[in-house]
Amino acid sequence: MDKIINNPDYSRAKSIHEFTVRNLKGELIKLESYKGFICVIVNITTNSQLTKQNYKHFNDLMEQHGDKLRILAFPCYQFGDQPLSEEEIAKHAEENDVKFDIFARIEVNGEGANALWKYLKHAHPIGTNKQVNVIKSNFTKYIVNKLGIPVERHGPEVDPLKFDQLVISYF
Repeated sequence: MDKIINNPDYSRAKSIHEFTVRNLKGELIKLESYKGFICVIVNITTNSQLTKQNYKHFNDLMEQHGDKLRILAFPCYQFGDQPLSEEEIAKHAEENDVKFDIFARIEVNGEGANALWKYLKHAHPIGTNKQVNVIKSNFTKYIVNKLGIPVERHGPEVDPLKFDQLVISYF
């Protein structure tokens, strides 16, 4: 579906605000609508041991900082999880009282990787070899400043509760 969206070349983009993504209903969402907010962009799954904890802590962050912060979650099933449809993902979000934005399923690695995620990996790579710059697991989190520029990358081992301390410095 990403080919239908006219996103920029990820290697030349200056911010996430240049990208358009799909929500769970298939509607196009321009990320420029997040200008002025600190964003945490995360790839999620509905059936991981980390899901409940991350959802709860993301909800807590939204309750504490929702006037300055947005969490953009992208379901990804490239790591051995049983994939769900957009409808099932939406139902799961409702059952867990999700207060953050969940978008359509994507891939974060490989040829089918979503353009936004290619940009995130390019703009804030891990290690020094960009050719092997891959997302290794779900719940990889990027902190994006108010200008839409990725400023930090954290793996799944970093609890979203710690993000309270991390994101405050960007307000």
